[in-house]
Amino acid sequence: MSDTASRAPVMQDVARLAGVSHQTVSRVINGASSIRPETRDRVLQAIERLGYRPNTAARTLVRGRSATIGIITTASTLFGPTSVHRTVNTAAREAGFFASSVSLAEMTREGFDAAVDHLDRLAVEGIVVIAGHDEALEVARSRSARLPFVIVEGDLTRARRTVGVDNVAGARLATRHLLDLGHVEVAHVTGPLDWAESRARLDGWRTEMVTAGHRPMEPVPGDWSAESGYRAGLALAENADVTAVFAANDQMAIGVLRALHEAGRSVPDDVSVVGFDDVPEAAYLIPPLTTVRQDFAAIGREAIAMLTAAISGDTADTDQVPSLIDPELIVRASTAPPGQTRSRAT
Repeated sequence: MSDTASRAPVMQDVARLAGVSHQTVSRVINGASSIRPETRDRVLQAIERLGYRPNTAARTLVRGRSATIGIITTASTLFGPTSVHRTVNTAAREAGFFASSVSLAEMTREGFDAAVDHLDRLAVEGIVVIAGHDEALEVARSRSARLPFVIVEGDLTRARRTVGVDNVAGARLATRHLLDLGHVEVAHVTGPLDWAESRARLDGWRTEMVTAGHRPMEPVPGDWSAESGYRAGLALAENADVTAVFAANDQMAIGVLRALHEAGRSVPDDVSVVGFDDVPEAAYLIPPLTTVRQDFAAIGREAIAMLTAAISGDTADTDQVPSLIDPELIVRASTAPPGQTRSRAT
């Protein structure tokens, strides 16, 4: 049995595996900006492979700070939360921080408190909470701690420091695009309404419809999944007046596309479809999906910028105003003016 197999790994083990000096490992751990990105990545990979845990308490005593932030999120495979988690990690590393994440199977008060206590023992300097649904946000807001918190996603009006995409504006972009094409009956498939993003996109759709002088039909409920979009699509396919559908995310839009195809309604000839998120597959669907793109990289950078400002004490009353990232409409072949089949036939 090797020596390293019988004891906890130390900094010299990381240095040996990464092919660098232990001073370089120390500089990476402490967030030095002079390290080349490829060297930093090699050291971080060695740390992960060995399961090395730096002596955070000692680093804090020496430097007065840990150069570590915490991230609390819920275990989710949804595109939005996982994308935000990734970009927050990237932005933290680029800002010279090491990120320590806690993923909770369910966001309960007890679980959240335990996560904060765990991160506090690691001497993190601040915490980013990726809280998409109401229960998660309530738990995050209820924790009174000395650490600065930044809330990403969720209801951005109900916490002091918040960052997220402007979901209302994104939904209005999608709906306005369909109205400008000449559609009158624009249906909406919602996400689960205990998610603030769902309610914001519903509000944006409804506001744009009313502003244009149309009475919006009853929205069709979904749960973010393609399966729920498929069920919604089957129901909408029976309504001949519906010539356009705005789904609250791309996964549900994919389900709508499948249902319309099975019902014999062509996209976009008979029905136009718009999603939200711009998942990587959106451009390769049949037809390619028109959707609202979220700039997840910008969300990650803004969250870390807001957190580092709070850590340094460089904050003002403005940090109580939500930081909204503008969405972008990506127009592809799933949308067209209504009645294209009839127009070409004549």
